[in-house]
Amino acid sequence: MKADLITVGNELLDGTTLNTNAKWLCDRLFRAGIPVARIVTVGDAKEEILSSLEHAVRHSEVVIVTGGLGPTHDDVTKEAVAAFLGVPLVENRELRAHIAAMFQRRGVEMPPVNLEQARVPRGVCLLQNPLGTAPGFRFERDRAVCFVLPGVPAEMKAIAEASVLPFLRKRFRDRLAAVRFRNIRTTGIFESSLFEKLAPVSQIERWVHLAFLPHRFGVDLRLSVQADTEAEAEERLERAAGFILERIGEFVYEVGERSLEQVVADLLFGQKRTVAVAESCTAGLVSHLLTNISGSSAYLLGGVVAYSNEVKQKVLGVSAGTLATRGAVSAETAAEMAEGIKELAGADLGLATTGIAGPTGGTPEKPVGLVFVGYAGPDGTETQRFVFHRERLSNKYRFAYAALNLLRRHLLALKRRDSPPV
Repeated sequence: MKADLITVGNELLDGTTLNTNAKWLCDRLFRAGIPVARIVTVGDAKEEILSSLEHAVRHSEVVIVTGGLGPTHDDVTKEAVAAFLGVPLVENRELRAHIAAMFQRRGVEMPPVNLEQARVPRGVCLLQNPLGTAPGFRFERDRAVCFVLPGVPAEMKAIAEASVLPFLRKRFRDRLAAVRFRNIRTTGIFESSLFEKLAPVSQIERWVHLAFLPHRFGVDLRLSVQADTEAEAEERLERAAGFILERIGEFVYEVGERSLEQVVADLLFGQKRTVAVAESCTAGLVSHLLTNISGSSAYLLGGVVAYSNEVKQKVLGVSAGTLATRGAVSAETAAEMAEGIKELAGADLGLATTGIAGPTGGTPEKPVGLVFVGYAGPDGTETQRFVFHRERLSNKYRFAYAALNLLRRHLLALKRRDSPPV
């Protein structure tokens, strides 16, 4: 079985609004064992909605429409559904009372136009909206069960979780596949290089569907599987994950949902270690990521943004000779910055970044996208060199993640070193 989604709104077509409803619904439906076969986005036009509905019910057993249920002139979804069913719009007294009571609770006078939301196609089953005035509703046509939901994301999600997904699980419980997902999160390697290391991916897709999901922090590999039983789904995931980790394990920081900063934070919490950060090209972004985690004051002692050579030298103790002979963007400077901030803050670990974020400032020897990240700790000092792209903001995030990943690697090494042998 499969589902069709119809998302309604001019704002989705002109680029004003990102279609997050479709993404969320696809995820929830797939997890429920009902894959989405087609997503159609149409404007606030009765004819387009009607045509999309007619096509959807011929091809899918589940149809979900979102958007166009508001009280204004461009909200025409109810009219399209009424035309599709061949019924009039009629006022629902209970719904009218609900809308009036919601405005009363808020202490706001109800605009008369909101009473338009009390009119629904005759014969549909109303779905309560706990967060707003526009109800959802359900009807059936031919072999399809159809849901019409508000376009406001919070309201759509609330109705879907309370009324849509439970109904589908009950209605189709004997036909739903066992669905499982697994994320393998990587950093420090480009999507094309990952693909080459895993090629041919047909080997992996013997067991699961594999998707490459690049973003500014790295590349996630999303493994998904539908099987007849939960045991079979888990076995296929394990086989695929094992195959992948054997080939790209050095670039993997998480098998699951945690961000890199959460992984690093968990290691710092577990080892009761502290860190301080010296940043040039990332301008505080590494510290920002580290403090995204609640309780980060337990491990982050402080940081220095050292853009100028003068600050690098006077505050962090980078030698004038290093800056003169090697330059501010160099492995030697990154190492001395890491050592300097560690000593300055009295931290267990020091972390540093220095590079050329771009789009200007590069040379043939030191191109835009070049970064050196430095680490200093009880296990010594290390630097790494990376060259990324020319886009400034993306580079800053990649630089920051390169630094966090270097820190992660050393924390794992320290954990192994300090763990008593079994």
